[in-house]
Order: sequence, then structure tokens, then C-alpha cells
Amino acid sequence: MKALFDPHTHTIASGHAYSTLQEMAQAAAEKGIQVLGITEHAPGIPGTCDPIYFRNLHVVPREMYGVRLLLGVELNILDTTGRLDLDEHHYRCCDLRIAGMHSLCWEGGTPAQNTEAMLAAIHNPWTHIISHPGDGTAELFFEPIVLAARDTHTLLEINSSSMIPSRHKEVARPNNLEILRLCRKHDIPVILGSDAHISFSIADYRYALPLLAETDFPDELVMNYWPEQALAYLGIENSKC
Repeated sequence: MKALFDPHTHTIASGHAYSTLQEMAQAAAEKGIQVLGITEHAPGIPGTCDPIYFRNLHVVPREMYGVRLLLGVELNILDTTGRLDLDEHHYRCCDLRIAGMHSLCWEGGTPAQNTEAMLAAIHNPWTHIISHPGDGTAELFFEPIVLAARDTHTLLEINSSSMIPSRHKEVARPNNLEILRLCRKHDIPVILGSDAHISFSIADYRYALPLLAETDFPDELVMNYWPEQALAYLGIENSKC
């Protein structure tokens, strides 16, 4: 099946990506993407945009070149309490809110403590998606995370970028396989993320798709194929900023 939704991409506003917002939207249109998430890094990542960027998202059209845009943020889970690095006012300005652990600003603990931090982020009512939970930034227990995602209608991302060999994240592939097997066992949907930092990488799932085949993961649980179902599952509306 063809992916019609890529929820997790970045533009030059994130400081270490290489395409503009309009370049990303145009490339998405050329690839037949119906819904594109542009989720700039929150302040915990060095060189990213100032929080005022998120407060001003209301000026950007939510459709370009026939592509629906979800403009939002990739928040950082900062510590074992599950603390995130923006506040509710900024959340309200974003159509889509992803939260994840990044080594540049994550202060971890034991696997149990790390898992509690991710559970706190999942139970945060503003969180839509957990980014790259399997990339190895923190050692985690995945079954409670999968069950919490089910209970809160939070999607767990199978991040294709984290499995690029040059990134040397050796545990990313087996971790993502475990997440997929658990989600299949419990009949829970997932979302593939390109984590594109340049327009050419939008909807590039070359490292994620083989894992779907290996786990015999049902197409109906891959939310990239069903944009309207995905947005309904997440309860996403237009920005209220």
C-alpha cells in the first residue's frame, strides 16, 4: 500500500535541517502525500527555533500544493519525571505534538525510570505521537508503553531514519521489531515516521517497511495508509492559536 501521511519532518527552522516549509510541502505533493506533519524541534535541541516560532504558526496556510499541513512540534522528554520543554500555551498553537527522547537533552536513569518517563509523556493529554521510542536513546520496557499508547490513543512511531546504518543505532531494528510484535499482539495501530530533515526524504520508509513484512503487521493498523482514520484516532483539529 502507499503511504499518504508522513507525520514527522523538519525544516530549516529546526536548525539542522535543509529545506524550507514550502519546499517540504511541494515535495510532499509530488510524492502524492495527502497529509504532512512538520514538527520542529522544541528548545531543548541546540540551534532550533525560538518558542515564538510556535506562537506564530497561525500565519501559515494549512494547505499548500494540495497537501494538508499539520504544523507542530517535536517535544523533548527531558528527565525521568517525563517533563517536556514547552508549556500549554505553546501546545495550543500546534496542530500536532510529538514527544521523544533525544540524547542531547535527555537525563535518563534505570530502565524502569526511563519507562516511567515515557509513560508520563504518553499520559500527557497534549501528546499525539511518541517519536522513535525504539532508537535506543533510553533503555525501556516496551509492553507497558504499548499498552499505555493503546489506552490514550497515542501513536508509537516506527522511525525509519533511526535505522539508517550510518547512524549506528544498533538496537533500533530489534527494538522496533519488538514494538511491532507487541502492537500486533494487542491490535494497536502504529505510525511510520520518516523524520525527514530534507525534502527528498519525505515518506522515505525504506528501513521501516521490511519490519512490517517481517512481523506480518496488518495494513489496517499502519496509520500512514489511512490519513483520515489517523487524524480521528488522534483527535486532531485545526490550530487554536
